[in-house]
Parts: sequence; C-alpha cells; structure tokens
Amino acid sequence: MKNQSLLLTAILLIVAVVVLPLVTIYYDEPLTDQQFKLLKELTIGMLLVALACFVVGEISQNYSQTDKLWSITPFFYVAYAAHSGGWTPKLILMTILVAVWAFRLTYNFNRRGGYSWKFWTGEEDYRWSVLRKEPFLQGRFRFSLFNLFFICIYQHALILAFTLPIVIAVPTTGAIGVTEIFFSVLLLLLVYVEWKADEQQWIFQTNKHRKIRNKEVLNQEESQGFISSGLWAKVRHPNYAAEQSIWIVFYLIGAAGTGKWINWSMAGCVLLVLLFQGSANFSEGISSGKYPAYKDYIKRVPRFIPKFW
Repeated sequence: MKNQSLLLTAILLIVAVVVLPLVTIYYDEPLTDQQFKLLKELTIGMLLVALACFVVGEISQNYSQTDKLWSITPFFYVAYAAHSGGWTPKLILMTILVAVWAFRLTYNFNRRGGYSWKFWTGEEDYRWSVLRKEPFLQGRFRFSLFNLFFICIYQHALILAFTLPIVIAVPTTGAIGVTEIFFSVLLLLLVYVEWKADEQQWIFQTNKHRKIRNKEVLNQEESQGFISSGLWAKVRHPNYAAEQSIWIVFYLIGAAGTGKWINWSMAGCVLLVLLFQGSANFSEGISSGKYPAYKDYIKRVPRFIPKFW
C-alpha cells in the first residue's frame, strides 16, 4: 500500500507539471512575444541543468545533485528574466527578494554538509536512500528512470515553475505600488520564519548528537529524538510551511499591478504545495517508524497551519 501510494504520488506530480501549465496558459491571455521567448529560453536552460544533474547523479551515485541547486537556480532564472525585461523597479525588487531567500537557504544547506569542493559529493538526502530500498524501485534501471523523470526533470521543472511569476511581471513598468511593498515585507517575514525554524532544528540536532557522542544525559526532548519545541510546537513542519508560503506570496507580487490575480504562473506554487504534501507524508512515515513518540506528536500538533483556537 505504501509503495502504491508513493508511485501514485510521483505519477500525479509528473502529470500535473505538464498538464497544469498547459491548461492555465490555454485559458489565460496569450503570452506576448517577449514572454514566450523568455519562457522558451528559461525552459531550455532548465532542461540542460536537469540533464547535467542526472548524468552527475548516475556517475557519482549521489542523487542529491538537484537538492544542491534548489536554492541557487531560482536566483539565476529570476535575474535572467529581470535582465530580459529591462530591470524595471518591480523586476529588481523581485530579484532582490529571491536573492535573500537563496542566500539563506544555501547557507543552511551548506552547513549541513550539502556542498563539497568535489561538487558531485556532499551529504545525500536520506529520503533517496530510503526510496532505493522500495521494491518498485529496486534495480539500477528502475531507479535511474526515477532519477531522470522525478528527481531531475520534475523537480527542476518545478523550480522553474515557481519562479515564473516574474515572467508575468516582465511587461510592467512604473513605480512599485503599495501592494507590492506589502507582499514584499510579508515574504521577508516568511524567510525569517523559515530561518528561525531551521535554526531551532540545527541547534537541537547539534546538541543532541554532541551529547550522544560524549555520552552525556539527554533531556526529555532529546530523548524522544525529534524537536517539538519553539516553532515546532506550533506546526510539525514550520520550515515547509514557510517555504510554500514564500512562493505563494511571490506569485502575488508578480500578479500585483497586472490586473490578473489568477494567471497561468499560479501553476508553480500550486505544484509546490502538492510536492510538500507528498514530501511531508513520506518523511513523517519515516519519523513515525524511527521515533515511538512521533505518532503522538502528529495527533497533538498540526502539519502546516497552526491552530488559533
């Protein structure tokens, strides 16, 4: 049942990343020549990066090549679009916001051992090693297909997709409005929340592993194995919640001032939310098997949206 759920999730996400943008583009206003050219160039660049990650991952057997670029490529996509659009005030603002997000997330990934001077090495996401043991992905050929279509092509397409609100903003000119300023402040607050959550997790795990190495006495929270205090007492995945919200707000910044609050670039943040639902299901399944107290934690604490009652 677990295997069927994982396979169904992967298939739905791959289909959605193709179908949803096509449907939204079809029913939305046609792209301008400038937007179509930009979208074509960004898509070609994305496919080349995805192919490079696939080749490096297959040769090195480290399947976190896409993870290493998750926080980096969005900045280059947005900066390229801003350059193509003539660096208008709104495009500059959106590029700066993504740069702040990218710097913070890249720093956090680096301190966890994600990068190395041997660029093909570094810490691999634990979920890939778990998935390699699943019966429906057993064998080099099967996992290579999974690596190509899901880890590389799907995820890189998603990364590009949630940055595409800047393509909507390319034709805009003039001063930045109050709406853009409001959403920009909100996005920066969400980046802070994500930083705070990751910092709390980092401090907790660092102290726990230090005490284990030194054979020191663990406190109650450390003994249970996972963090459940701070922001993690409000929701089970405060970093995931903030990440999804950041790109929803980024979409709203792109839409502001265009008169099109619902447009085809919504596909990116919608697909991101779907991915995080599946990712949370998978990671919580692992944590529930690893930590006996995690099932009770699931019952007590909401996943993404805190309780205000």
